[in-house]
Amino acid sequence: MARNGSGDGLSADAVEGLLAYAATQRRFGGRAVRNVERAIAGARGLAARDPVAHTGLLVRALREGAKLRLARGDPARALPMAEEALGLARGLGGAPLAMTLHCVADVLTALDRKDEALNLLREADKQ
Repeated sequence: MARNGSGDGLSADAVEGLLAYAATQRRFGGRAVRNVERAIAGARGLAARDPVAHTGLLVRALREGAKLRLARGDPARALPMAEEALGLARGLGGAPLAMTLHCVADVLTALDRKDEALNLLREADKQ
C-alpha cells in the first residue's frame, strides 16, 4: 500500500483505493470491513495532519463504514460512525453534508427512529 511522505500512515490515494476495493468486496464481509477500517484509520491520520485537505476523505470513509455495517444488518455499530461523519460534514456543508445526512437517516430508520430520520432528510433537502 502506498504511504505518505512521513511513512507513518496511508496516503490519500491509498485510502481511496481501500474504499473502492471494499465496495467491490461487500459480499465477502470480513475483508470489506477490514479494508474500510484501514481506510478510516488512514483518513484519521491524514485529517489530523491536514484537516482542511482531508476532513472530506475522513467523512467519506466513516460514511462508507456506516453503510457497510448497515448493509450487514448491524445498525447499532453503524450509528457511531454515521454520527461522527455527520459532525465533521456539518463543517463542510454542501454535497458531503447532504450525503451524510441521508446516511444517518438510513441508519436511524433501521433503528426504528423514523422521526429523527425524517428531520435529517428534511435538512438534506435544504442543502
